[in-house]
Amino acid sequence: QVQLVESGGGLVQPGGSLRLSCAASGSIFNINAMGWYRQAPGKQRELVAAATSDGRTNYADSVKGRFTISRDNAKKTVYLQMDSLKPEDTAVYYCNADRVLYRSGKSFYTDDYWGQGTQVTVSS
Repeated sequence: QVQLVESGGGLVQPGGSLRLSCAASGSIFNINAMGWYRQAPGKQRELVAAATSDGRTNYADSVKGRFTISRDNAKKTVYLQMDSLKPEDTAVYYCNADRVLYRSGKSFYTDDYWGQGTQVTVSS
């Protein structure tokens, strides 16, 4: 009943910029936090940035000062503006929605959801 749809990945040269978007759909009443994770080949998935519903943000040290996360609660959408991209930013980026409160029939549920992933490649 809840889906996350990502967009905005691609190929960019070092120093370039990309903007990722992730929109949640379904009978959603609240999402505690929305964020982005990434996984490079041979590495574990890691948190890139997250934003709570009350505006708090958290960034990985490796992206501080270069990436900016923002969230539109009304649209249930989270964005990741990535500037000054480096080859080491190359990875599949996954959107995450944490503690999504949604309705199914007459009942309410809380669960976590992931997007399908979008490839970001930084290369000259």
